[in-house]
Amino acid sequence: MKIEPFALERWMTRWETVVQYDLAESGIQPLRVRELLAMADDPSVLDRALDTRLGYSEARGTAELRGLLAALYRETSPDEILVTTGAIEANFLLFNALLDPGDHVVAVHPAYQQLFSVPRAIGCDVSLWRLTPENDFRYDVDELERLVTDRTRMIVINTPHNPTGSTLSADELRRVYGIAERAGAWVLADEAYRWLELPGREPLAGPLRDLGARGISVGTLSKPFGLPGLRIGWMAAPEQVVNACWGLRDYVSLSPGKLNDLLATIAIRQRERILERTRAISRGNLAYLEQWIHQSEGLFDWVPPRGGLLGLLHYQLDLPSLEVADRLAAEASVMLAPGSAFGYEGRLRIGVGQDPAHFEEGLGVTAHFFERLAGEARTRR
Repeated sequence: MKIEPFALERWMTRWETVVQYDLAESGIQPLRVRELLAMADDPSVLDRALDTRLGYSEARGTAELRGLLAALYRETSPDEILVTTGAIEANFLLFNALLDPGDHVVAVHPAYQQLFSVPRAIGCDVSLWRLTPENDFRYDVDELERLVTDRTRMIVINTPHNPTGSTLSADELRRVYGIAERAGAWVLADEAYRWLELPGREPLAGPLRDLGARGISVGTLSKPFGLPGLRIGWMAAPEQVVNACWGLRDYVSLSPGKLNDLLATIAIRQRERILERTRAISRGNLAYLEQWIHQSEGLFDWVPPRGGLLGLLHYQLDLPSLEVADRLAAEASVMLAPGSAFGYEGRLRIGVGQDPAHFEEGLGVTAHFFERLAGEARTRR
């Protein structure tokens, strides 16, 4: 497969290990192993972990973990779950199992680049369902109706959305599913930010998988659980789709890590406690960020996210976002991802999942940097 460079991942890799303040991070502040083990109901779990033989694990994910994940959906069995190396592997397998060259795909844009670049690399005809600043980055389901044809094989959505925090309501999600069903297409929902409601916003819709046999949900422990280092994701899909992806996975990563699988079962059993922590961090940081934007004296504005952990800051300087992001990282040791990685200039992606004290300190450094940039711009005039 020939595939275009992954712009965001290449940029993140360049800076994430060298800056002091990573405000571009897309997940919540990661848990320590000690913190996760301390949440377990079973006091012998540490001994279980230490006594685990590090051989190969069950290829689909253990029956225990698949059972716990299946219970997150209605009328889904453990045989309709495949545990993967992050959501990114689940998406990759699904695209390759379900799509052929020449198929028509409708994919949300902007988005995590994988969601449209992999179908393109397969040879699909990809139409972009655009979320625009003119529409406050809202999903326009009427536009989706116009994009879908009798050749459409798959609709790809992401809600809550990376990078804007946009969401599909329950009614809108049902409408999307109905459009796909009439076209005989699959709907792949990247639900990396499931459960992450924000205060004062509309409640999040349930998982797409619950709507019917054409719906596929992809989940992960990375974003809402603060466990990206476990590299555990999953798909919830009809059994024949899971089996097709399992067959492909034999050639890729073969199985989840055995210890990762064990820790994942603890995380799912303690989901509510972990999500309570996640919501406390993100809501506090979001409130601080909104106050910071209000006090920025016109340097920034944004469309507030309606769910998840991410949003796009709009800065009031006539400079390319890649140049601004590189200078911010090099000169101020702060990461905010360039909007150009998502197709939007004049914007920087910010996450609200960091340690609160660190987050506030990083925003202070960012404000001083942009004040200096604005002063340079005035001098040039």
